[in-house]
Amino acid sequence: MLTVYSDDHRLHDGKVEFEGGKLVPCYEMPRRADLVLARTREQAIGEVIEPEDFGLAPILRVHEAGFVEFLKGAWDRWIATGRDFDALPFAWAVRGMRADRIPESIDGQLGYYSFDAGTPITAGTWQAVASSVNVALTGQRRVAAGARAVFSLCRPPGHHAAAGYYGGYCFLNNAAIAAQAFRDGGAERVAILDVDYHHGNGTQSIFYDRGDVFFASLHGHPLDEYPFFLGYEDETGQGAGEGCNANFPLRWGTGFELWSEALDAACRRIAAYGADALVVSLGVDTYKDDPISRFRLEQADYPVIGRRIAGLGLPTLFVMEGGYAVEEIGINAVGVLSGFEAAA
Repeated sequence: MLTVYSDDHRLHDGKVEFEGGKLVPCYEMPRRADLVLARTREQAIGEVIEPEDFGLAPILRVHEAGFVEFLKGAWDRWIATGRDFDALPFAWAVRGMRADRIPESIDGQLGYYSFDAGTPITAGTWQAVASSVNVALTGQRRVAAGARAVFSLCRPPGHHAAAGYYGGYCFLNNAAIAAQAFRDGGAERVAILDVDYHHGNGTQSIFYDRGDVFFASLHGHPLDEYPFFLGYEDETGQGAGEGCNANFPLRWGTGFELWSEALDAACRRIAAYGADALVVSLGVDTYKDDPISRFRLEQADYPVIGRRIAGLGLPTLFVMEGGYAVEEIGINAVGVLSGFEAAA
């Protein structure tokens, strides 16, 4: 399986995030992608290539222009105020406050365009996230051209980013941009399967009222778990998208037996939908030792996941999302890919 990767991801290297009531070192760090890449080479799953440059046009097919402009210029505006440390928001427009007016100050816009204080903007963030999109789109182009499957080793991840906001370590939604590229390239129907521990709230919101992209997500139950405010079973889509959104929320402590039942149910829904292509938001923070997650999957479970996904028989793009048990992230991510390859 071809892997697409860029060293540009290292340009996004946040120092702190707000988690559990205090500032802590970022869980989403450059070493994550480095270890996944090393594992792909160790296991010789296929060639590693650099991404092509697709420019802004595919990004603007999914994200609001004002939001993209904000991300492009946020760091320069931040340091112009005399601050040379990570940019984090501290105020948001909650119920009863106005969300129809965009503040002029960088601090106000950080709150307007984000939904948490765990996603720092740094000097290299824009270049890293734009490159991450190119990694996803290069993989999409190869799959659209006939490859059975491609692994886009994206960093930063993307599934929490919506059309007009960022958070959850995500700035631009790589999986959604790739899915839209499949549609723009002629695929009538595209499915996205999100197996990350956290709900792909951004992906859901982007496609929620559309019938041409089916979204299925297995994740920690929003009653327990971040991002808390989306991911319930009764969120099934609206308008043209009614029936094209399927959430499988699971409670803390879920092991592979129950998790795999949800995966089977999600795969049945995708098969019934009749997609022409599949995008997998590949998070491996479902692992039992992940420091910010509460599922109990074992290393041996990840190849099984890959085999089940291969059983759908669809042209498949894997897009890297979460996974914060850093020493094991490569083993688990490549385990999924190897299981897929063995079954394909």
